[in-house]
Amino acid sequence: MNQHAIQNLTLFDLLARSWRRPSAIADLRFSTDDSTVAFTCMDGTVAIAAVADQESPESRIRVSGDLGQTTIRPREKLPAPLIATAALGDGDIPLASYLRSSFLVGTAAGEAVHLTADGSVMETLVKIDGPIVAIDHSRQPAMTAVSNGQDVFLSRGHGDAVRLRHGAAPSTDALAFSPGGRRLAYGLEDGLSIWNVESDATLISVISFSARPVSIRWSGDGTWLACGLETGGFALVSVTDGRADLVERFPSPVRTVCWSLPENALFTSGAFRIAGWSMTAPPLRGDASGALETGRAGLVPVETVAAHPEKKLIAAGYTDGRITIAQIGARDELLVRPLGGEIAALAWSGDGRHLAVGSVDGTAAIVTFPAQMFK
Repeated sequence: MNQHAIQNLTLFDLLARSWRRPSAIADLRFSTDDSTVAFTCMDGTVAIAAVADQESPESRIRVSGDLGQTTIRPREKLPAPLIATAALGDGDIPLASYLRSSFLVGTAAGEAVHLTADGSVMETLVKIDGPIVAIDHSRQPAMTAVSNGQDVFLSRGHGDAVRLRHGAAPSTDALAFSPGGRRLAYGLEDGLSIWNVESDATLISVISFSARPVSIRWSGDGTWLACGLETGGFALVSVTDGRADLVERFPSPVRTVCWSLPENALFTSGAFRIAGWSMTAPPLRGDASGALETGRAGLVPVETVAAHPEKKLIAAGYTDGRITIAQIGARDELLVRPLGGEIAALAWSGDGRHLAVGSVDGTAAIVTFPAQMFK
């Protein structure tokens, strides 16, 4: 590699292991123990990567003896290939972390199957009529929730799935357990249904929105819910007292929402910069006093966001393929990747050392940051 090429390398080129899949990446998950990442693709397959890096960034860092300048040399070898499954569905298939290093996948045959780190399809935990379009698993109570687009089913361990109903309103493809698994929220055509699932499942509340939820995220303490809506921004719900409000007037749909535990803050995609609010002053009834101006405003909307689990940092992916990491409440940004395929999914590992990336051009990647980068 000549000197000119080395100078043109981006941070993504130096820190990331990337692969190209034959179809768009739809979603991704780290395993519970952070040893693997699973990428779901629009062709119905799942691709699995090991997080361990044989050429870690730390092993390629050099500090010059005279000037003390730190550099990182490019990788010398291609990363180990992904492990890919056969098609398990007709398009984007739902995915959840399971056990320590495995995953649960919802199939077109209505089965929630155990997918191991080596790509093997093992036992079926849940079987329902119709294709599974949404899935979540709560490890502590060993409960699995699935939806076929009309009904939501709850299964404990390997037990039979119990249907949850509320009137005739169909459920959608968004559902999520609260931290600890005491409650389950799932989307309706124009709202949200919240259930207590500790013992016998009981309905807590039904909340109406102006549009269909496309994503549901609980706050770390389980007291708030944020829902990205198909149109019209996002909804914020206080589980403790039932307060709910819509935050609207976004220039593009809010596909993703995330919670920062270190900052006690909420962040969303859908704006021309990273949109965020401190939950000491939640954005209810038009209150903007808790707004956190994070990162730089631009001309391209943020497509997805992910909050660092330990530091006051937010990763953002844009429709033009740019990836940045911003300090919460500051304009400072680290440009990880300047351009590429539209970012479809981002997620941090539990220890905050790795950022998994999925793009609509089929790029799957794991960016590993040296420990000294985020002090």
